Amino acid sequence: MQIRGYELPPIGTNAFLFSDNGHAVLFDAPQDAWETVKPILEAESLTLDALILTHGHWDHIADAAKFQQNDIPVWAHSGDQEWIEDPSIMAAFMSSDMVVPPTKLDRVLAHGETVELLGQSAEIRHVPGHAPGNIVTYFPEAKVCVVGDAIFAGSVGRPDLPGGDWPTLKAAIKAQIMTLPGETTLLCGHGPQTSVEREKATNPYVGG
Repeated sequence: MQIRGYELPPIGTNAFLFSDNGHAVLFDAPQDAWETVKPILEAESLTLDALILTHGHWDHIADAAKFQQNDIPVWAHSGDQEWIEDPSIMAAFMSSDMVVPPTKLDRVLAHGETVELLGQSAEIRHVPGHAPGNIVTYFPEAKVCVVGDAIFAGSVGRPDLPGGDWPTLKAAIKAQIMTLPGETTLLCGHGPQTSVEREKATNPYVGG
């Protein structure tokens, strides 16, 4: 399985394209995600099976409607469904020049659900506190977890945005991310990748 990451505007939000055997899955759709991914899909004859949104903040869903308009199903947790389907709710903490079209969810993902992606079983875990619907997608076979903005290398997602809560976030990270095997690579919504082992040892917010 090949994993490619793209840091996209306007605030350096990561999108991750997983591909294998002619199929692909994209995690998050920041601005310019469609223009970035479409040529790759065409050049490699990849079928994009789903766009999975780690959470509903505007910088992660800006291009989601473009994927849906091209018949790509959009998946996310119900906790952020309202934001995804009516992004105008987030206008107060969105860049003033941003216009994010609404996207209707095709599939609502639930905590503990196992989904088949690219021939592998992946586990959905709910990690609220940064956003009510933040989910992580864990691939045990590949030892990789896409975590959205729940945790970063040496930091965590902001709990002071609408829908955020620090005690909830801390407890969810410890229960749902820090319990993964230490060698698990964490693909974060912003910044570089890290690992469970590294964050346990060095993260001042949830390590130790």
